[in-house]
Amino acid sequence: MVLSLSVVVLLLILAWIFLRSGGLKFSHALVCVLLGFYLASSSMAATLHDGLTATANVVSSLNP
Repeated sequence: MVLSLSVVVLLLILAWIFLRSGGLKFSHALVCVLLGFYLASSSMAATLHDGLTATANVVSSLNP
């Protein structure tokens, strides 16, 4: 578990750096995909899923 979370943090930092640099290369996209897979298998997955579902429900209930 500790290894998984440290990999997630490392990939998150790399994705943030790639996002700030402005260019998206194949290696950058690969880091983002790996981040998604590690996040999905981590203990944070349920919390992220619940947060995104709640946000989607709030946004869908807004009337423009």
